[in-house]
Amino acid sequence: MTHDHAAHLGGTEGAIPELPGDDIFGAIAEIVAMLSSDPATDWSRVDIGALREHLLDMDAVGRGPAADAREVDGGVEILIPTVGPAGDAATRMVTAHAPVLATETGWSSTVQTTDDGKLAWRVTGHSPDDSTKIRALGFFGLLATGAHHQAHHLAMAKGVLH
Repeated sequence: MTHDHAAHLGGTEGAIPELPGDDIFGAIAEIVAMLSSDPATDWSRVDIGALREHLLDMDAVGRGPAADAREVDGGVEILIPTVGPAGDAATRMVTAHAPVLATETGWSSTVQTTDDGKLAWRVTGHSPDDSTKIRALGFFGLLATGAHHQAHHLAMAKGVLH
């Protein structure tokens, strides 16, 4: 099947959709547009494939087996399965994100491997309000915490971070 772009655009008088597809394709399209509009982009270093792999990891973790959380003093300990593609992705993401979370929030954020091969991610705060927030955020909220994600994706695409 070929893509006839003129045919795709035919009959689209007025508005066209803003989103270019699914979230992964949309994130890549946004980064490509940013890189293309930046005259300082070093195209010899650009690695859209690395960004794609990271975005696929994010998707795999989001769709993978649920993590089990239990309350601990000051926060939560989350047991994360490490089996299969989602487990591999979770291992890469959680071990990379835990120290970033600690730096950005001031919370303690540590990861260890349990005897049965799961990741044990322990996040604790310094106050009752911290503890309540940490527990409410849970696994996915903690992974999403921080203002670094978009900059991280751009740096990956530029080939300066893997």
